[in-house]
Amino acid sequence: MHRPLIAVLIASAVTFAAPAARAADLIQVYQQALANDATYASARNALTAGQERITQGRSELLPSVFLQGTHARSYGSNTPPAGLKSDADGHQNRYVLSLSQPLFNYAAWQGYEQSKLVQAQAEVQFAQAQQDLIVRVAQAYFDVLTAQDNLASIQAQKSATTEQLASAKRNFEVGTQTITDTHEAQAAYDLVVAQEFAAINALEVARTALQQIIGTAPATLATLRAGVTIAPPQPANIEPWISAAEADNFSVALQRLSVEIAKREISRSRAGHLPTVDLTANSARDSRSFMGVDRSNSIGVTWTVPIFNGFAVTSKVRETIALEEKARNDLEANRRAAAQGARQAYLGVNSGLAQVKALEAAEVSSQSALESNKLGYQVGVRINIDVLNAQRQLYSTQRDLAKARYDTIMNGLRLKAAAGTLKADDLAPINALLTN
Repeated sequence: MHRPLIAVLIASAVTFAAPAARAADLIQVYQQALANDATYASARNALTAGQERITQGRSELLPSVFLQGTHARSYGSNTPPAGLKSDADGHQNRYVLSLSQPLFNYAAWQGYEQSKLVQAQAEVQFAQAQQDLIVRVAQAYFDVLTAQDNLASIQAQKSATTEQLASAKRNFEVGTQTITDTHEAQAAYDLVVAQEFAAINALEVARTALQQIIGTAPATLATLRAGVTIAPPQPANIEPWISAAEADNFSVALQRLSVEIAKREISRSRAGHLPTVDLTANSARDSRSFMGVDRSNSIGVTWTVPIFNGFAVTSKVRETIALEEKARNDLEANRRAAAQGARQAYLGVNSGLAQVKALEAAEVSSQSALESNKLGYQVGVRINIDVLNAQRQLYSTQRDLAKARYDTIMNGLRLKAAAGTLKADDLAPINALLTN
């Protein structure tokens, strides 16, 4: 019952591993994400919406003009003193053109200043979404490469284990080895087959995650060149990175704007105690079928002084003061989180570079150990399990080395993101490390 599924998985793995004429590199995948990622598109729409806030805030300070009209029909009668009754039915049309221009409205002015900050928030949020897209694309890209490397390592182990199993069986048949060697080789082979199915599934999951970002099934991806050198972070000292994160991280900038908006909101609330003054002008025209046409024009100043509104303004002021304190605490929390993120990414880059160097040396040693065990097995001083262990150690080291390189590259991107300096151009040096 499970054989068709297994066959499909193996066929899928072969398809994934088959080289294409031209593999898609990191920049090409990023360009696909720019065009198709739904999260990024949502952020772009949010920016477009946020750019309208200043116009809306300014409208509260500009004149408002409106036209009102009334059409009515009246029914009745008129009885003068002479006693002669007459019909008083008729039509009435009234048109009023009104203009109102705020002369003093402190709450509206603070709302206009707030709208500038809200629009700035929308721009910062979009810049943050651009950074997030770069990190998400790179992470998904290298997750696919990691899954491919893991599958290739397991398939190499499977190939070597198959050879060892066949050799153990032949040697047992001629009497040069015991049945134990055959059982050990068979157990190793069964284990690596199970690992292969899991690796195929992990590769499919990684490719699906990348597809979710770029909108289409990913093509064959360019891989990291062998023996690449990853540049250390510049500047080499951690303190400038932490300072940049505390000052320029987009989450910090966003929360800093929230504090300023909260300050303006306090001023808006306190404006509930202040008077408002408006310039008003009206032009009216009344038309009655039985009285003729009346016209009137007026211009003047209207003022309103609030006296008492049930303590609503006082309560609102207390609320906005508390919200401003909350915004300040959130700003400090974001600043600390940004500094911690920069610190972790910086340490991740440096420890990753050291790990890559150590694993490169371990790869050479593992290769030498495998050759020695193969030679020892041929002359009879090593047994089958020794060769299998040496092979497993080499493939594991190669897999770990590739993963360490990917993680180091990703920590470099996260370090720049924490400092608020990550740009699409930062993908170019990484893309130069890839090969078709």
